[in-house]
Amino acid sequence: MKTSNNLCADIGYLSINHAGEQLCGDHVEIVEPEDGDSTIVVLADGLGSGVKASILSTLTSKILSTMLAAGLRLEDAVETLVETLPVCSVRKVAYSTFTIVRITNNRRVEIIQYDNPKVIMLRDGKNVNIPFHESYIGNKKIIKAEVDVEEHDAFLAFSDGVEHAGVGLSYNFGWKREDIIDFLTAFWDVGYTAKTLSTILIGETNRLYEGKPGDDATVCTIRIRKREPVSLIIGPPSNRDDGNKMMSLFFAKEGKHIVCGGTTSTIAAEYLRKPLRPQLDFYDPDIPPTAEIEGVDIVTEGVITINRVLEYALNYLADNTSFEKWSYKKDGASRIARMLFEDATDINFFVGKAVNPAHQNSNLPINFTIKMQLVKELAECLEKMGKKIKVSYF
Repeated sequence: MKTSNNLCADIGYLSINHAGEQLCGDHVEIVEPEDGDSTIVVLADGLGSGVKASILSTLTSKILSTMLAAGLRLEDAVETLVETLPVCSVRKVAYSTFTIVRITNNRRVEIIQYDNPKVIMLRDGKNVNIPFHESYIGNKKIIKAEVDVEEHDAFLAFSDGVEHAGVGLSYNFGWKREDIIDFLTAFWDVGYTAKTLSTILIGETNRLYEGKPGDDATVCTIRIRKREPVSLIIGPPSNRDDGNKMMSLFFAKEGKHIVCGGTTSTIAAEYLRKPLRPQLDFYDPDIPPTAEIEGVDIVTEGVITINRVLEYALNYLADNTSFEKWSYKKDGASRIARMLFEDATDINFFVGKAVNPAHQNSNLPINFTIKMQLVKELAECLEKMGKKIKVSYF
């Protein structure tokens, strides 16, 4: 996303399905229109659960996000959808409810909601009352609001399955909005990413349902934050004489720096004219120890470490259960995961294409193509997390 203010929107969501259902009746769609200065998030909640609800919520979010991305006014898009959506003859409610959040220039947020729980806004760890006003499109009541945002503001949109958590179990009438806000503010100072906040809230929702959700539940978090560039270099260049050029471009990048691989870290240390100090602590028996070079944030081994980071990235995009491992461990893979998933917004990969003679032994499972594939897959995962990625080969 083009930004003129060094801010960006960190967006992450997670769902749990109604107990016994294979498909989720909620759906989240995120689009960036071609104008390049806005992001549109749609969370739709289909009536009931299972296949029918899944189809309805997917259609609702796809139709809305497509129309809005094409430049239709919010009101016109909502009107088209509301008039199109049938009403259930038994319950007299629409087949899908929705929440639309449009972030413009990371400075202004517009919210339109139809029958979903009101979006929660947190600023400095405290709840901010969003100035919603009601309007009608056809005979359907819509609530709308516009808010100017600041760095660190967070918005949480969720389906009613979150508020229903614990009905008849932990709570008589479900999880009240005030309880959800109190729960969230307890984590505020940690500075979690949007995905992690969504993961924590969904985890508590599932716990209140005692592991058997009585409804689909989805949380989508939007955090306004500063852009944080991180550069990662792995492998020496194919032409040995390009080592200095590759290193000078790498270290010229602002932000944090990660160096991966034995040969690469030797070249980096020589370029910086600083000693390479290996660490002897095996924090994880499967991950080689890290090293230290003054001026580099993280120095690790190459392929084994990056392979573990990729495993964590794939899990992060799924149910994020590995968060409990990489969020605090001190091994190289966990440290890289924290920096790439949580700190970074813009990531530059510098990939050396030299073939390591040590990897050409046919008895070793690691070879050049595996390294290339790992970097490619990791870059794709990070892009799906909403990071801006650039890969340069040498």
